[in-house]
Amino acid sequence: MKGIFGYDSPLMTALTSVGDCICLSVLWIVFSLPVVTLGASTTALYSAAHHVIRRKEGGLWRHFWGAFREDLKRTTLAGLAVLALMALLTVDIFVLRGIKMSGGRFGNLYYVVLVLWCLGITWAVYAAAYAARFNGSIKDTLKFPAMLIALHPIRMLGVMVPVLGGIAFTLIVPFMVLILPGAVFVIAGFSIERVFRLHMSPEDLERDKLAEADLSEDEDDENDDQQ
Repeated sequence: MKGIFGYDSPLMTALTSVGDCICLSVLWIVFSLPVVTLGASTTALYSAAHHVIRRKEGGLWRHFWGAFREDLKRTTLAGLAVLALMALLTVDIFVLRGIKMSGGRFGNLYYVVLVLWCLGITWAVYAAAYAARFNGSIKDTLKFPAMLIALHPIRMLGVMVPVLGGIAFTLIVPFMVLILPGAVFVIAGFSIERVFRLHMSPEDLERDKLAEADLSEDEDDENDDQQ
């Protein structure tokens, strides 16, 4: 029993991750309410998911608030640009769906716009991840994620599938919005980070490796202290 409920047991680790996903999702919802802060809150969501839930660096509020405050100015315009595009595509989807159901000539464009919407939401997640991990300009934040999607279409599915699945599940079970944003970004982060590593400079890769090594040493020290 002690092993099952121990601090480092798989069960407790899973429960801690679920709790972190809930806290992170609630923070994202609250900080996105002004709408204009959606870019910064989504960037903070990815940053905290990456550092706290995936890499176990601790301090969920510290990571979320720090990323939100640091990236607010840089990501606000980018976030509004993405939001405007997604709003336009969403309106087009409903309009074209109505045309298709009525047998209109251009109804089949519904499927084209639907694919563009799926690509757009995936691009938005990539852009948030890029802003969280790198200090690029607004132009870079919008341009490079699109390039990465074009260069790695198969790995893109590792982002698109959990994101679309999370959106669909939330529409079916609305209260799942309290956990899915954090969980989806954790899952999507695995594919995103693999793509980032393929294009990171040697210096950035070395810094990432050193950070992971430091975390491993800290965990070993904690385990030794507990023993």
